[in-house]
Amino acid sequence: MRDDRAQGHTLEGIVAALLIVTSVAFALQVTAVTPLTASTASQHVETQYEHAATGVLASTAASDEIDTTLRYWNESSAGFHGSADNGFYVGTAPPTPFGDNLNETFDDPGVAYNVDVTYVTSDGTLANRRVVHFGQPTDTAVTATRTVVLYDTDPVLDRNHEPTGSTLTNATYFAPDAYDGHLYNVVVVEVTIWRL
Repeated sequence: MRDDRAQGHTLEGIVAALLIVTSVAFALQVTAVTPLTASTASQHVETQYEHAATGVLASTAASDEIDTTLRYWNESSAGFHGSADNGFYVGTAPPTPFGDNLNETFDDPGVAYNVDVTYVTSDGTLANRRVVHFGQPTDTAVTATRTVVLYDTDPVLDRNHEPTGSTLTNATYFAPDAYDGHLYNVVVVEVTIWRL
């Protein structure tokens, strides 16, 4: 009888050990841990960047600073005033209050951001326009968006931030007049932030 109990305990111990080893092996296969795995601190920093970008978008939208940046448009070069030959700002923010807010918020040599605009085309599809480009975002990039409404009577602004005499309706502008009535276009401004 004693031998039967001893054999039963031994068998039970072996089965338990196999179960534990199998569970650990399964857990290791399910969770991939690499040197690039983001730590909790890294995720916290990214969340802070996302909240900061959301705050910049909210405050600058409330004061029409995003709107004026989008209308800081050079019709003859089909790009933003003071931008690179490709019509958008490369490695620098626009020389506008919205750009100043971006610089103040993300003025860190280890941080980069892009600003892109999605707008409605004449046929109702969506298209993108780059405003600021600092590079290719990393896998840990975060984004914040804000919807901005443009109206037919909104003036296009010159290099000195003064109205040119053209409104969006009669200007050569990147986004078309996609709506009837006083509404010109509804755009979504997206700020993408990442650490270098």
